Amino acid sequence: MIGWLTQHRDALSLALRRLTATPVNTLLSLLAIGIALALPAGGQMLVANALHLAAGSAPAPQISLFMALDAPRAAADAIGAKLQKHPGVKTARFVPREDTLARMRSSEGLGDVIDILPKNPFPDAFVIDPKDDAPAAMEALARELNQLPRVEHVQLDSAWVRRLDALLKLGRTGVALLAVLLGVGLIAITFNTIRLQVLTQRAEIEVSRLLGATDAYIRRPFYYFGVMQGLLGGAAAWIIVWLATLWLAGPVGELAQLYSIDFALAPLAAGDSLLLLALAAGLGWLGAMLSLRQYVDGS
Repeated sequence: MIGWLTQHRDALSLALRRLTATPVNTLLSLLAIGIALALPAGGQMLVANALHLAAGSAPAPQISLFMALDAPRAAADAIGAKLQKHPGVKTARFVPREDTLARMRSSEGLGDVIDILPKNPFPDAFVIDPKDDAPAAMEALARELNQLPRVEHVQLDSAWVRRLDALLKLGRTGVALLAVLLGVGLIAITFNTIRLQVLTQRAEIEVSRLLGATDAYIRRPFYYFGVMQGLLGGAAAWIIVWLATLWLAGPVGELAQLYSIDFALAPLAAGDSLLLLALAAGLGWLGAMLSLRQYVDGS
């Protein structure tokens, strides 16, 4: 066990020496990786902030249930009791037809029209807040409520929810596509860097094999190099996104104040930051593996 740990420690130390042996090349590689990874990471930050803004400023979607005009108050009371016990209903507010009539009569220009009507033209209604405001869940609940007795019409306030959900889905898809494309670029950078190292140290590798070194022993420092290059590139990407967030926070805050919105641009969440570093390290390892498979295992 101690020997195994010593081998990994030596491989890590050798990889660190190779990283620092050419500081300019290493810095340029890390900068290229950081900029490549900062684009999807920044996109994820913007999507997360857009989702937070939408959740905080957009009105909660509701369902309006209208009773039949000739439905007695007892029928509305029965519907209200069912809504209170329904597992998909968060709250249900009863709106009597008398309240609607009084509100319409007090509206400018409608009072005279309302007064000449022979009877109250407005039905009893309920304003329902669903527990699940996903568009599909709200539509299913609306269809169910529309089947209740003496219910004339159910109006679903989900069009804007669907538009927002589609926009956010498009944003997440765009970020994922960008991450895949630039992730391939990170693999290519690591692949080429490891290839140059293998070609430069070809004689050293051959001597090590003659002295009895195993393939695992030879490959190990290169794997550590790829992982550390990816991890440091991911850290550079995180710093770039963090600096961009600080730079944009002021203008975004001023714009939010103009629209009377309480919103502040937030940096990458802790989970997204850890995912960025883990993916960067994993892509660095993958690039090293592909390069070693071609230029070491095949030699």
